[in-house]
Amino acid sequence: MPTSAAVGWRSHGLLLLLAMVFADNFVGRQILAVMIDPIKAEFGVGDTAMGLISGLAFAAVYAVLGLPAGRLVDRLPRTRLLAVSCLLWALATMACGLAGSFMVLAIARMLVAVSESPTTSASLSLIADLYPPHRRSFAISCFTAAPTFSSIIGLSIGAWVVEHYGWRSAFIALGVPALLFCALLALVRDPLRGRWDLASSAPATPVLGLGSEARKLWALPAYRCLILAGGLTTLSSYAIGMWNTSFLIRSHDLSLQHAGMLAGVICGVAAGIGGLFAGWLNDRLSHRSPHWQILIPVLGNLIALTALIIYLLWPAGVLTHFAGVPIPVAMLWCALYSFFVVWWVAPSYNLVTQLVPASRRGTAMALQTIVSTLLGVGIGPLLTGLFSDLLVTQFAEQSLRYALVLVSLPLLGSVALLGRTAMHAGKHGYGRGL
Repeated sequence: MPTSAAVGWRSHGLLLLLAMVFADNFVGRQILAVMIDPIKAEFGVGDTAMGLISGLAFAAVYAVLGLPAGRLVDRLPRTRLLAVSCLLWALATMACGLAGSFMVLAIARMLVAVSESPTTSASLSLIADLYPPHRRSFAISCFTAAPTFSSIIGLSIGAWVVEHYGWRSAFIALGVPALLFCALLALVRDPLRGRWDLASSAPATPVLGLGSEARKLWALPAYRCLILAGGLTTLSSYAIGMWNTSFLIRSHDLSLQHAGMLAGVICGVAAGIGGLFAGWLNDRLSHRSPHWQILIPVLGNLIALTALIIYLLWPAGVLTHFAGVPIPVAMLWCALYSFFVVWWVAPSYNLVTQLVPASRRGTAMALQTIVSTLLGVGIGPLLTGLFSDLLVTQFAEQSLRYALVLVSLPLLGSVALLGRTAMHAGKHGYGRGL
């Protein structure tokens, strides 16, 4: 590890800026949940159309452009790329608020996905050069936890803005901070790539075509198993996140307002704290043994799956009332699930930065994001709805309960893939850059 490099306030400041950009992007996705009814009423469209622009269409565009965006991350100054991305994101988001028809709105949402495509891969590539491996997991967890906490506040404020000023004003208000982020990122110098890598772990790599680069990365067994494990975990967690409010309404007799509040606040806070704790824990333990980078996600998935099954099968019953909101007993298990299900994020992202050279991290992160987006945003919620429809003749209103149980089972596949990741990484050597 280079002795001349240091982590100072500039690194922390850039991490904070990256987290704020990611949080703004995430709220931009989530705020559609409180805009569905007014947009439907204005344009006269149905739930299917709204589901298309908020889910599969966004995920498809994001996935298609994710790999080329990751390629740009590996070739261009990342802070400048993010500055341009923020500018385009702000303009596309504001265009959503100015849309005169549903078709224009759909196109604007696709442009949002286009502009957002470099954000995650560029940010994680930067974080890998801001912090050494033994401090990187907590930094990554701070980055990934920001959207979790901000969405709680953002959705509450967003709902108020939509109610008092209309959904168009909410879109325009969301775009304003991105303009500020754009200006700040344009002033930040890009850190040296691979500054924390040993000389032997960052060999010169030939410039390959986009398809060849993706195939070369996919051919790495440890990397392939790791991103597939994350994809299966994301499939389950996105499905729970999308359908949890409906589950609480159907199986625990809560109102829409109370169900949405509990699902957002309890799950959001628990997941945010769990993600930060997992990052901190990984930094404390992985320098003793690199196997903790796998053991922490494995433990998180196993405990999360156990808590999730109990939560989904727990009978209706109120534990207490808080500020007039009934809190079911089952929410204790939901909070436990939310705390542990995010334990894979920071250790896995950190391990990816160690498995590939600095010159290929943007592409590697982009490929991981593509897998998670397609399986999570694109397939998870859709698969849950399909299972629920198939089971409705047998379980009636409780069909969603058992559909979610089925969709939680991929966590077992994730655990198996993490085991294979440990085997392959152990053979090659953790953190040496494959």
